[in-house]
Amino acid sequence: MHTKVDLSSLGERIVYVKPVAVQDLPDEVRHQAGDLKELFAVHNAEGEQLALVADRRMAFVLARQYDMTPVAVH
Repeated sequence: MHTKVDLSSLGERIVYVKPVAVQDLPDEVRHQAGDLKELFAVHNAEGEQLALVADRRMAFVLARQYDMTPVAVH
């Protein structure tokens, strides 16, 4: 069972940005990635993937546009 927790009451909504090898993604996503070898995934605190974008900078910009605090995961 998955329970959604609203972290906004804590004053900070953290999301995690991590690199993902395109070769490890499903065929449909690999096709859409074109010549890219790496994409960046944005995940919430529960581990749910919220977005998959072409570059790290865009992942951070996207998170901030939604009033979230991005943190890099290595």
